[in-house]
Amino acid sequence: MFSRREGLKLAGALGVAGLKPGFAWSQAPADAPTVKTPVSFAVPEGAADCHVHVIADPAKFPFWAGRIYTPPVATADDLLSLQRALHMDHVVIVTPSVYGTDNAATLDGLRRLGMERARGIAVIDDKTSAADLDAMAKAGIRGIRINLETAGIFDPAASAKKLEAAVAQLSGRPWHLQMYTRPAVIGTLENQLGSLPFPVVFDHFAGAEAALGPQQPGFDAVLRLVGSGKAYVKISGAYRASHAAPDYPDVAPLARALIAANPERLVWGSDWPHPDSYKVAGRKPTDIAPALPIDDGRVLNLLAEWAPDAAVRKTILVDNPKRLYGF
Repeated sequence: MFSRREGLKLAGALGVAGLKPGFAWSQAPADAPTVKTPVSFAVPEGAADCHVHVIADPAKFPFWAGRIYTPPVATADDLLSLQRALHMDHVVIVTPSVYGTDNAATLDGLRRLGMERARGIAVIDDKTSAADLDAMAKAGIRGIRINLETAGIFDPAASAKKLEAAVAQLSGRPWHLQMYTRPAVIGTLENQLGSLPFPVVFDHFAGAEAALGPQQPGFDAVLRLVGSGKAYVKISGAYRASHAAPDYPDVAPLARALIAANPERLVWGSDWPHPDSYKVAGRKPTDIAPALPIDDGRVLNLLAEWAPDAAVRKTILVDNPKRLYGF
């Protein structure tokens, strides 16, 4: 069995851009249950999964009382198994909404995986002090995440104030601002977002709906911000943009439009462990919501379809995360 580095050298010696399905230097480990399909292309050395969550033991890291769902436990050890199965060398842990502004579980995950491998994105509020931010920076935090909507309702004035507060808190720090939003909101705030003094990163295809295609309202603003280098987009969570499982073909036009706009402003993420954050009739917020049945290996293989050029994939998987997160 080839080592990871030996497999990459062999692929280069054979003059191929990627490995065919079934030819992999290692199969998915048995302890990575969300990877059912082995990775079918040569993942470049230094690749990063730029969007995951760690859900630690709630007895040690309690959930926020105001959460709208309760995910099952997904530990740092589970995440490391996923990293090995996907042939990833780095990872970005994002504090999920179930913890509110408590980043303890994320910080514990960073500590367990180590600074050589992991970075993090925190959720903060106006009570978060400069000393808190300094401590998080030392632990590997490289940005903060904000939500520009409440219960699906967008208030331009409130969002503008939220952005102003974020600018003030990030002032003087080499961090970035990550947003969970949608194209229509981005279009409304395009000028303000384009003038921010630090990078902005949009989650999950910038919240676009795959069925509406690249012509949907506001997506042109996303492409302009990406094209000008003002914004990054995570081509992650395809299942959140599309209902066409398991290969989400309607997501491909979004991915290709973003790649055409500027491949140097895209990063890839698995969105593991795929918490079912959607409201379900009869399910209380405190009931454990089973994770969605996503095959992480199959989803990673889609990247080779969206970006058939191995050099472009290296830009997305290695170069851009290195620049953005400081790996």
